[in-house]
Amino acid sequence: MSPHPLPRATRVRSRQRLTLAALLAATALPPAVQACATCGCTLSTDAATGYSTMSGWRINLDYTYIDQNQLRHGSRKATAEQVVDQPANPALGGGEIEKNTTNRYINLTAMYRFNADWGVSMLVPYVIRDHSTYGTQLQPYTPAQTAPDQLSGAHVAGLGDIKILANYQGFLPMHNLGVQFGVKLPTGNYGGQDVDGNLVGHPVTFRNGPGMGQSLDTDLQAGTGSTDLIAGAYYYQPVSQDFDAFASAQFQAAVKENLNRPGADYRPGNLTTVSVGLRYEAHANWVPQLQLNWSHKMADQGYLADVPDTEGTVAYLSPGISASLSSNLQVYAFVQVPIYSRLQGYQVFPGWTGTVGVSMRL
Repeated sequence: MSPHPLPRATRVRSRQRLTLAALLAATALPPAVQACATCGCTLSTDAATGYSTMSGWRINLDYTYIDQNQLRHGSRKATAEQVVDQPANPALGGGEIEKNTTNRYINLTAMYRFNADWGVSMLVPYVIRDHSTYGTQLQPYTPAQTAPDQLSGAHVAGLGDIKILANYQGFLPMHNLGVQFGVKLPTGNYGGQDVDGNLVGHPVTFRNGPGMGQSLDTDLQAGTGSTDLIAGAYYYQPVSQDFDAFASAQFQAAVKENLNRPGADYRPGNLTTVSVGLRYEAHANWVPQLQLNWSHKMADQGYLADVPDTEGTVAYLSPGISASLSSNLQVYAFVQVPIYSRLQGYQVFPGWTGTVGVSMRL
C-alpha cells in the first residue's frame, strides 16, 4: 500500500491483523484437507476423524479459539517502543501498537461422497472477533501512547466466506491419494476506509476509543471481498499395525477482488498450508494423534492492505484425540502449539489455539 500521512492517534489502523494463525483459522478448509478452524490453524480435521471412502452425507461442526495476545516481529517478541521507533514502514514516522485480537470460529461443513472416487463439500464459517489497538502512534514512543484512553475496540460477528470444494481420490486401488479443487466465495461482509476517508463495502467500525466510527481494517473483517481458487492434494497410508500416517498440502489465491477501485483496493495474500501427522490406531474407539502444521502467507496488496505486516511463515505442533461415540458419531479435540514463526513487520500472535468438533455420518 502506498504510504500516506496519519495524524497522531486519530486514525486507528489495525492492520497487523490476523497473523497467520488467525488467517488460517479464518480460512478453514473442508476435508480432506481442513485448515482448521479454522485455526490459526492448519489442522486437518479429515485426518482427525479418519479418511473415509463411504458414500453418503457427513456433517462436521467445529469450534476454534485463538487469542492473539503476543506482539511479535520475525521470530521474537516485540515491544510497543519497537513498533513506534523502529516501524515496519519508516515512511509513516511511527507504527500501530496492537493490543490483541481474540478469534472464535464456528464452522459447519457438509460433505457428500458420491462414491469411493468423488466427493464434494461446503464449509460455512461464522466469525466472532474482538480486536483492540492503541492505534498508530508517531515517534518517539512515550508511555502515554499506551495509556487506557488510547485504546480502541471493535467487535465482528457474522457469516464468513463460504468454501465449496470437490475431491477425487480414484488414482490408487486403496483410494488413499486424492486431489482437491474449489472456490472461496465473498459471502462475508468486507470493506474498509478509502484514500478520502470514506467507508467502502460494509465494514465493521470501532465502537469505542479514539478510533470510534472509523473502519476496522479489511483483513479483520468477516470476509475478504475476494473470490479465491483452491487446489490441494492429500495422501494417507498405514505404516505399521498400529499407526497410520498422512500428508496434505493446499494452495489458495484470489482471482477476483470486489474491492478493486484505485484508492480503495484490496487483495489478500496467497496462502500455502502443509500438514503431516500420525494416528495411533491400537484402540477401536479412541485414537490419539499428532500433527505438524506449516503455513506461509504472502503479503496482502492494495491501498486497504497493510503490506509490511501481513506476510509470514508459521508452524504448529498439534496433539489431539478423536473418540467414536457410535458407529456414525465421532468427537475430537486438538491443541495447537506454535513451534516456529517468522513474521514480517509487527503482528499479534497466539500462544496456543484450541479446536473441538463433532462429526456425524448420516
